[in-house]
This record gives sequence, structure tokens and C-alpha cells, in this order.
Amino acid sequence: MHKILIIDDEPDILRVLAMSLRADGYEVVTAASGEEGLAAFTEQQPDIVLVDIKMPGLDGIEVCKQIRAESDVPIIMVTARVEEIDRLLGLELGADDYVCKPFSPREVVARVKAVLRRAGGAAAAADDLLIDEDRFLASWAGKRLNLTPVEFALLKTLAAHPGRVFSRDQLMNAMYSDYRVVSDRAVDTHIKNLRRKLADAGDGREVIESVYGLGYRYAT
Repeated sequence: MHKILIIDDEPDILRVLAMSLRADGYEVVTAASGEEGLAAFTEQQPDIVLVDIKMPGLDGIEVCKQIRAESDVPIIMVTARVEEIDRLLGLELGADDYVCKPFSPREVVARVKAVLRRAGGAAAAADDLLIDEDRFLASWAGKRLNLTPVEFALLKTLAAHPGRVFSRDQLMNAMYSDYRVVSDRAVDTHIKNLRRKLADAGDGREVIESVYGLGYRYAT
């Protein structure tokens, strides 16, 4: 489940967007100001941020600057100001997409999905790991990993967020896109096989860690 942070000073927009995104299966965190949004970003570590440009106090442009100084998390800027200068400034700051007010919740959900898909489809690298989702290729320490589709999905999910702990339920959703009902111990079996393949390809380092009582994470 992807976690989305929405930062907007308009309560009605926060409510509608949160409701629409939750209905589509996302975990949603909201913040009513730029200051509150930055605090939530640090605490919650979202997978994507929606931020309104025009807010009192710390505006969306400054929020984007501060997030970009420490993270490459995808950012969608929400604005009623359609002047080209705002769009260019947003691009210079590293925003990934725009939504212009007024908008439909369906449009926002579609843009969130598209940005997350682009972010996940690019080749992802962490330490000696390389993943190319488009070509269904993965290598560790320069050696090709022969992974099953389920193992590939698990590794991609964990490596995309180094250090983040995923529960077995979250990993099962990543393993099976049809959300079939299986034992949560199936995750343990696939993790065991994945660890063995990583160890065989590399120097024996254990990069997928168990977190007692919670789940698994990709070691930073």
C-alpha cells in the first residue's frame, strides 16, 4: 500500500482528496499547512506528496524546495495559479506533475497512479542491486538473479524503500496483484528463497532483514 501525504490549507479539498484516495486503496496522511506538512513528511515517510502551491505561511513552493533538499520522493503540485512561470518554477524545483484547480478527484487519483507507475518502472538501484522492471531483470553484485515473478515483486517492493518495514500483508499485496487469499507464511518462504539467491550471487551479506513482530525491510 502506497502512503500519500496531502498538504493543503483548504479543509474541503483535504477531505475530498483523502476520501477518494483511500477508496482507491491508498494510505493517506493529511496536513493543513506547510509547516505541518514538513513535519508529517519527516515522521510518516510517504511514497508521494500532493502539495498546494498557495498556502499562508510556508507555501507549496518552499515545501517542495525543502523536501527536494533531502528526498527524491515524487511530488504533485496542486494549484489554482495557471501562469506558465509557476509551472516552470515547479519544474525547476523538481515537481513530478501538476493538478490545476478546479479538478475532479478522479483526475487526481489517475495522476497519482501515473506518477507512482513512472517512479516504480524506472530502474532502481540500491547498493549493488539493480532492478529493471520493464525488462524483468535483476542483478546483485553484477550477477544476474534468476527470480520468479513473486520474488521479483518482493525484491522490487522492498528495495524501492530502503529501511522501511513492510508487514506480511503489505508484501502479500505486492506479491499477488489479484489479492488472492494465501497464508501469510507464504511470504516467509519466498523471502527465504530470495535471501538464498542474493547470498549465492553476492558475498553472503544479508540485505533483507527480519523485524521481529512487524515484517521485513531492505537494509540501508
